[in-house]
Amino acid sequence: MNFYALIFFNVFNHSVFVGSRVAVSLFAISLDASPFTVGTLMSVYGVVPMLFSVSAGRLADRVGPRLPMLAGSVLVVLGAVTPFLFPGLHALYAAAVVIGTGFMVYQVTLQNIVGFIGKREDRPTNFSVLALGFSFSAFVGPVLTGLAIDWGGYRIAFLMLAFLPLAGIAVLAANKLPLPRPPAHGARSGERRLADLFAHRELRGIFIISGVQSMAWELFSFMMPIYGSRIGLSASIIGVVMASFAVATFLVRLALPLLARRLTAWRMLSFALLASGFTYLLFPLVTNVAMLMALAFVLGIGLGGSQPMVMALLHDAVPEGRTGEAVGLRATVVTTSQTFMPLLFGALGSTLGVAPAFWAVAIALAAGSRVAKKRRAP
Repeated sequence: MNFYALIFFNVFNHSVFVGSRVAVSLFAISLDASPFTVGTLMSVYGVVPMLFSVSAGRLADRVGPRLPMLAGSVLVVLGAVTPFLFPGLHALYAAAVVIGTGFMVYQVTLQNIVGFIGKREDRPTNFSVLALGFSFSAFVGPVLTGLAIDWGGYRIAFLMLAFLPLAGIAVLAANKLPLPRPPAHGARSGERRLADLFAHRELRGIFIISGVQSMAWELFSFMMPIYGSRIGLSASIIGVVMASFAVATFLVRLALPLLARRLTAWRMLSFALLASGFTYLLFPLVTNVAMLMALAFVLGIGLGGSQPMVMALLHDAVPEGRTGEAVGLRATVVTTSQTFMPLLFGALGSTLGVAPAFWAVAIALAAGSRVAKKRRAP
């Protein structure tokens, strides 16, 4: 029951994170921001997480999960309410930094403790259930945000988002939800270097694929509002297209336990990344809403199916006693991509149009598929 409560409260926090990215992008566009400015806004979501995710993972191992999750949720609320109180471009920058930081602290802590619920063989299922929650919130966040923008304006959308995590904050503050802790491993000897984690063959492949996945996910989150605006789609329609992606991630994650019994995780990763790359080749050639929804759905199957397997592989491969650190390091890889890729995508969009950004990520996905293929078990 506690596990499902964790999933429930995470849905609210993640809805704010993904919903705010849509709201920030469209609000900035309404203020005549250039694609490069929108890319900068998206990149600052990851600036603090890029620098401090490893520290957040170590902190969660040291003090337990409740306080980091509580602090992260409070930061998410403060970030969401900022553009409501102070509408303008500067407030959007502040909101992006605070929401990105808060959600990083919450997510790193959550992903760490989920790996220790049940037995080792339960990890693929547990991470699939966690990913289902992410899929649901990835659907709810953009749809609610798009509707709130069309019906009440940008300030109302941010206020609506700020209310979502309050129930989880109340439960965590009252200490009403027992939370699992990573098992203690006794005294730790020797110097703990991040380079040792990168030197680990299995972990290195996981980190590379995590970066590629993040790049591909970031492109869709960032470029879809820009591309949709350029071809004349409303905020609600853009939210629906993005929700098609979320629906696909939800459905494929329902099927993951069955797929995991038939295919190795590395084989699934290889196929999923290759299929996602092919989808991105087609994206900038399509303007029809139904076709965009279909492409978003296929992309969601590819990217959504790979993330839970990455987390299960990470917990299986990490050296004993360094799980929080490894989860934080993966988050650093992901947020580094989230920080710099929007700047690159924004620059490409401003100078060459959206197509080169889509096609560059398609190439990166094909390369990631090759990495997974080399590492997959027979």
